[in-house]
Amino acid sequence: MLSATLSIVVASGSAQTTDQAKQPQQASGAKNPAVERARREVRLLDDIYKTAIVLITTHYVDDKDSLPAGSAFKALFETVAKKGWHEVRLLDATGDPYEPSNAPKDGFEKRAIEKLLAGQATYDEVSTEGGKQYLLAATAIPVVMDKCVLCHSHYKDVPAGKAIGAIGYKLPILD
Repeated sequence: MLSATLSIVVASGSAQTTDQAKQPQQASGAKNPAVERARREVRLLDDIYKTAIVLITTHYVDDKDSLPAGSAFKALFETVAKKGWHEVRLLDATGDPYEPSNAPKDGFEKRAIEKLLAGQATYDEVSTEGGKQYLLAATAIPVVMDKCVLCHSHYKDVPAGKAIGAIGYKLPILD
């Protein structure tokens, strides 16, 4: 997990600064253009990834023997990270992950899942690691189609629109 020395937590339009001890202080309300560009990039990537996952599931997942779109995208996410673009991973929000590696890790991921389960569509934090700033973001994944239960039978009784997971991002903030 990240060993951030400084994070700016942004949720529901409010910002606060926290250090490693998580002691809140008021932060400036000014918007950072570089952070806003990173947020826009997350929205772009999120639209692309989620649209592609739904298209793959719709057209290529027919039964339990089909390659799940989530598995295909985990391989894609590893390649994107190896090339140094950004880090991205699937996060479980049910407490019963399909893959244990999808369980939220300490810190940001657990805070993000908590916020998404409370109804937020997205959650992000700005973190400093090794002298560089990163946008950590998570976007909710609801069950959007009946085919989801082919592999995830425990989703069959989930109310429409409720988050069952998230896509977690770590993007460098570039000036």
